[in-house]
Amino acid sequence: MSTNQVQLNGKEILEKDFKTAMRGYNQDEVDEFLDIIINDYEKFHQQIEKLQLENERLKKRIDQPATRANQQNTQSNYDVLMRLSNLEKEVFGKKFAD
Repeated sequence: MSTNQVQLNGKEILEKDFKTAMRGYNQDEVDEFLDIIINDYEKFHQQIEKLQLENERLKKRIDQPATRANQQNTQSNYDVLMRLSNLEKEVFGKKFAD
């Protein structure tokens, strides 16, 4: 079994029966503690799912603007080069352009 794979779910924790012994633990205390664990476990599971969805949403969001930004940068670079070329022609005359 993979170390990243979850072994138990809340229902399995709730339904787990332990053998009793002569000097065993107080069953009510164990049950109360397991209830807390189950509650936390479910909250962690919900949080993981929420974060996974958020992660996917952000990955998609990053990919889309990058394409738009590259297009805008390309156009902006072209504009800057054209302005620079025109400025050089004005400052240095046609001799420089040829």
